[in-house]
Amino acid sequence: MVFVVLIVGSILFSPFVFMGLMFFINLAGMIEINRLTLSPPANVKRFHYNLFTNSLMFILLASAGTGLLPQVWLLAGFLLVYVPLVVGLYQSNYMVQNQNAAYWISVLYVTIPSGLLLFFFNQNILGDIAGPYLLLLMLVLIWANDVFAYLTGIWLGKNRLFERISPKKSWEGAAGGLLMTLFVAWIVYYFSAFMPLWRVAGMAIVVVVSAIYGDLIESLLKRQAGVKDSGGLIPGHGGILDRFDATFFATPFVFVYLLLTSGL
Repeated sequence: MVFVVLIVGSILFSPFVFMGLMFFINLAGMIEINRLTLSPPANVKRFHYNLFTNSLMFILLASAGTGLLPQVWLLAGFLLVYVPLVVGLYQSNYMVQNQNAAYWISVLYVTIPSGLLLFFFNQNILGDIAGPYLLLLMLVLIWANDVFAYLTGIWLGKNRLFERISPKKSWEGAAGGLLMTLFVAWIVYYFSAFMPLWRVAGMAIVVVVSAIYGDLIESLLKRQAGVKDSGGLIPGHGGILDRFDATFFATPFVFVYLLLTSGL
């Protein structure tokens, strides 16, 4: 509940407050990705430049999203993906495959989604629907899917969705999450007419499908690393990736969906 209050409160208070919160969430997610992907573990001590580059990329993305910087600065942000290759030339005992894999996975899975969340405030890109309520709508849809997929899976789950990666997830749970997410989308449409019904329903479907894959991908990373949780930042709930896996993966897909349907 504390975590939800922090997220929702920062979104409603100011995009810049939310940007500050996401900076630390992005940093924590980056650390956890390195923990899951770098091998051997001793190499974890050698990713300080990854943290700096990753943080700088987030700042550029988020600043462009909130209008603090012109969007042309996004090009500078994408140039940062080449930094690990250059750094490898100047460090002895540098494991190119490990360091670059950890960095690029963190960029795709954590940093770009974290930065894109700030673009949900940008009316120049997403039109009149842009703002805190659009971002909250996506998060509420994600949370509805998570909660009801879990509950339905406990009550009715028999057929495994992806047993090799996540033995507890079921098709019944996925169906329950989808139905409730569509119901929440209908409630939003009925009481606010925030978006046309077809558009908010499509957004719900994109959220559910991408959130499932985001959760499965994080489970794959944890399984291959041989750990139960991505971290211990949130007592009793694991790490940032354990709480944000669906959000991180769903954000780019929802953002592209909103762009593609903006003129319809």
